[in-house]
Amino acid sequence: MSHVQKNVSIKVQIFYRDDLSNVVIIKEVYDNENALETFEYELERALESECSLIVIEPSKLGDETSRWIAVGNCLHKTAALSGLAAITAGLIWVDRPYICGPLGFISVISWGLYTVSWQFDPCCQYQVETDTSKLPHVELLAVLGPSSPTFLVRKDDTRRRILHTTITLVALSISAWRVYQAFK
Repeated sequence: MSHVQKNVSIKVQIFYRDDLSNVVIIKEVYDNENALETFEYELERALESECSLIVIEPSKLGDETSRWIAVGNCLHKTAALSGLAAITAGLIWVDRPYICGPLGFISVISWGLYTVSWQFDPCCQYQVETDTSKLPHVELLAVLGPSSPTFLVRKDDTRRRILHTTITLVALSISAWRVYQAFK
């Protein structure tokens, strides 16, 4: 019986769908004792179906998802910025590998963690949108209740991944070369 309730609940949650884009609203409806698991299941289905907009009304699930995306963004930015710093330091201070070496190491570690933990997670394709005027389907906001939902907007991050991978590999190369030259 629980399985039937879960399927009915999910079919009701898909609010709007057309050929160009789709929107899923995960409503905060506590209709059984497994409501939190149902919300998580609905989020997984929405992520896997690559919806353009996911609206998460349950605040606990929205907060957890926002934090998960923020950690992935932090790792990406750490890899890119420390990689750029390592490249710059390696080119400016040729005789100081102790500056570019650790920065290159931080870039590689952050890139590795992102690649292993986040790259294949469907959640990494989404960003939290706080400005409701930028949402693709603003007219759907009228349907939402008085809660403050979390909005996830699907973004193509292929260029971002290529950029931070390239920066990390260049930083690793320069850092390794500078360290090699210092101990040669």
